[in-house]
Amino acid sequence: MARRHLHLALFFFLPFFIFAQKSTKKEDKFGYFLTGNAKFTRIPFELHANLIVVPLKLNNSDTLHFILDTGVSSLIITKPDALKNQKLRFTRRVQLTGAGEGESLNASVAIGNVIEMGKMMATYQNIVVLEEDVLQLSEYVGIPIDGIFGYEVFNNFVVTIDFTNRELVLTNPESYKYRRRHGDRYPIIIEDTKPYADVIALVGNGTELPIRVVIDTGAGHALLIDKSYDNKIQLPEKVLRAQLGRGLNGVINGSLGRIDKVRFGKYELDNVLASFPDSLAFGVKFAARNERQGNIGCELLRRFRVTFNYADRYMVLKPVKRRLKETFEHDMSGMELRAKGTDLRKFYIDKVIEGSPAWEAGLQEGDEVLFINNKSSDELVISEVYKLLQKGEGKEISLLVRRKGAIQFARFQLKRMI
Repeated sequence: MARRHLHLALFFFLPFFIFAQKSTKKEDKFGYFLTGNAKFTRIPFELHANLIVVPLKLNNSDTLHFILDTGVSSLIITKPDALKNQKLRFTRRVQLTGAGEGESLNASVAIGNVIEMGKMMATYQNIVVLEEDVLQLSEYVGIPIDGIFGYEVFNNFVVTIDFTNRELVLTNPESYKYRRRHGDRYPIIIEDTKPYADVIALVGNGTELPIRVVIDTGAGHALLIDKSYDNKIQLPEKVLRAQLGRGLNGVINGSLGRIDKVRFGKYELDNVLASFPDSLAFGVKFAARNERQGNIGCELLRRFRVTFNYADRYMVLKPVKRRLKETFEHDMSGMELRAKGTDLRKFYIDKVIEGSPAWEAGLQEGDEVLFINNKSSDELVISEVYKLLQKGEGKEISLLVRRKGAIQFARFQLKRMI
């Protein structure tokens, strides 16, 4: 069954820095730990647009929603209103730089915070708070998103991501013992807070080209390839120009294309959909960084049960056989949506690709989608709409939209454009 990878694939190549943490109470526990002397804990998560969304509390706040990213060095509050009632201890302002065609972002550092996620707790933590919600992640993911974090979780625990049961298992490193039944083990390299691995090879025309990738749970795509790094990497013959996603510094434009075969560890996947970002938004910003030709995201990772052991520098892959057979698909409508309103149930067309089914049906940027296949937008979340528009070439889609106060009806058939 075709499953959706976020065609607005959210990339978070976030700040390359770590802040020193200082405790003024030596008798208190410091850093990341499991409460009650637990050896492990299970934490349920939601998967929206192929992004792992976990529940989190900050300084005894109400439950917040954060995207879990393997390599984000510090916890980042992307929606500053989430902490508007808290008195944070700000110490300095910083600028954050990452992927995207825009400028760096202004943020402030707050010290001495407490983070809770299930039985996991972290004390005396520095956090980074954006001055304004410029990323607007909630509108793309379709549920409230308050921030992004990850590296310290992966660095302090052995982390298993069970996509089938939608849960994280955090285990104290001294309590974890690898066994073959857990899956196949592959080495990783941790640099600049990110996990690099030599587990991907592009296969075609009788040749095999190994590439180094970042394992990136903060990305919804399957595979991103930076062709500017190695002239052996060429665009596929057929590509689709698209807005690939959003990075920390704005939109990432580029091309989508299919690779005949990708070897991931010992597993081979056919007809993999890959993103090829423009160098303006990606390559030139990371030219001086570690050697890497791209990254893999959750559209590929979700086909496995994945364990990260940063302490011992390896990852474990256990395949989910039925998901290995799933095809890699892209949006088949040609329109990009954003969710707005207090409940994020108002859907607006953000962009329409010329020549696409949505374009030929007369849909326009700014149209408010009221009904999809006779179902009110109030009954849907945007990730469900994404799945609907990616599944079933030839399937008929009917939309009722509002345009400048007038009601319009549109009908089209899904078409695989790449």
